Amino acid sequence: MTHQDVKNKLIALGDPEKAVFFKRFFKTGPGQYGEGDEFLGLSVPQQRIVARKYHLLSPSETEKLLHEPFHECRLTALIIWTNQAKRPGEENRRLIFDYYLRNKTYVNNWDLVDTSCPGIVGNYLLTKDRSILYELAQENHLWSQRIAMVSTLAFIRKNQFQDTFQIAELLLNHRHDLIHKAVGWMLREVGKKNPDALEEFLHDHAGRLPRTALRYAIERFEPARRKYYLDL
Repeated sequence: MTHQDVKNKLIALGDPEKAVFFKRFFKTGPGQYGEGDEFLGLSVPQQRIVARKYHLLSPSETEKLLHEPFHECRLTALIIWTNQAKRPGEENRRLIFDYYLRNKTYVNNWDLVDTSCPGIVGNYLLTKDRSILYELAQENHLWSQRIAMVSTLAFIRKNQFQDTFQIAELLLNHRHDLIHKAVGWMLREVGKKNPDALEEFLHDHAGRLPRTALRYAIERFEPARRKYYLDL
């Protein structure tokens, strides 16, 4: 079983019309965040089926799949690693974590980040030092910064909010809306678990949050409460 087997399967399932649509949807034009990305035209459910079929693909072969130019190859590789990271064993989780960070350059669109980093990075760091996330947040690299933010979803699920708030603070002045959306999304997830914790953060930071981040964060609030924060 090799990465080429997986690639061939994905190519066989491709749909050229969908590929054209995905190139627009994922902003692949000159100067856009997904500039130059190539697509085969597969849905995510299709890729999940392929990932399950090849769930025993070795990490080194999965790494080769991640290096392929087609977006679907990279996403399928990341789904395989995410599934493999669920297996018991500290050594296994560490192996996938190390492969992931070593190859983060290829985790280069928002769907690739969001599908993979909570399960691979966040879950691994649940009981460990989390300083790597702060290093990623301060890199001059859009996707590393999004990995730092979205990985905290794993902590939020365990009612641990401190890292979400601290990384959100680091990214308050970021210029890209994909980071604004990630920050707002994670804050909204905190609010689902603990509305008071979210409001305490907003009390101190709502006036400095980018508008998109704020709108995402308060999306579940009652209309009057939303208006209060939007008027700050």
